[in-house]
Amino acid sequence: MNHLDPTHIMQTATAFWASKVLLTAVEFDLFSTLGDRSMTAEQLGAALGVHPRGRYDFFDALVALGFLHRDGDGPEGRYRNTPETAAFLVKQSPTYIGGMPEMFNSRLFGFWNSLGEALRTGEPQNEIKLTGKPMFAALYADEARLGEFLQAMTGLQAGNFSLLAERFDFARYRTVTDVGGALALLSRLVAARHPHLRFQTFDLPPVRVHAQNAIDRAGLADRIQVVSGDFFIDPLPPADVVTMGNVLHDWNLEQKLQLIRKAYDALPEGGALIAIENVIDDARRENAFGLLMSLNMLIEFGDASDYTGADFRAWCGQVGFRRFDLIPLAGPSAAAVAYK
Repeated sequence: MNHLDPTHIMQTATAFWASKVLLTAVEFDLFSTLGDRSMTAEQLGAALGVHPRGRYDFFDALVALGFLHRDGDGPEGRYRNTPETAAFLVKQSPTYIGGMPEMFNSRLFGFWNSLGEALRTGEPQNEIKLTGKPMFAALYADEARLGEFLQAMTGLQAGNFSLLAERFDFARYRTVTDVGGALALLSRLVAARHPHLRFQTFDLPPVRVHAQNAIDRAGLADRIQVVSGDFFIDPLPPADVVTMGNVLHDWNLEQKLQLIRKAYDALPEGGALIAIENVIDDARRENAFGLLMSLNMLIEFGDASDYTGADFRAWCGQVGFRRFDLIPLAGPSAAAVAYK
């Protein structure tokens, strides 16, 4: 008989310990504090305001988890960033993605404690329980929080958008509308690689100033236009390609079909709709992150969900799209493409 091992069960059961250590390190801005230096536990603990009791356990746990390097042992040991934490969790880095962990820590960590209630009721478990307002309504009403959210989404998507610019054949198209464009990151990254393209980045009015600032800083104001509107009320700006980065999964089936239909109407014959998401494998066995993200959509919105490539093809076929493709991007993400 095979020897049964509970290790995997216990690793997953305690995974929230490791998660909270990393999220708290981001909350304390530990990685930016280190920057390109090395510090002893005493120096780093003093800089962060960490009580002596917790210093060695906290910093050494980050070493054991692979988020810090340590040169030497004991009180003389010096902690420094790994190449990954230096690139992605130091605020001064252009590839900083800490906005998303910050949001996981301040919002989602607590909300996920109500997963059982979400599964029993099908109802969202976020701010709506306290305020009665859906997440986006609360978010877009608060200028500072909206800015943080847009930065968080931007950090998360950079790798996927860069790979899309590389792997999708944009050569035969001239114009792109990015729906739910946030800080125009997709437009900026694809524009940098494909100088012949012109872009419209489409989002709600409060986003305009944030997006325009990012476009101006990138020196791309002549090629990227910010268009304000509500994609459930207004028609989408016409273009050869319509992109939606992590947009469809925020909505229920009826709303997904409405957005796909609007994209279809905005495209010419031969045009393409590209949805960048954590597309779940058709058998729903492998993409654990996509499935967990779909549970996160339950926590956030109740009836919203992620989906498989087969789901996407079926919905787009229903609207009238004729040909489909699935382009792997970073990690669990892919670009689901439908051609008119």
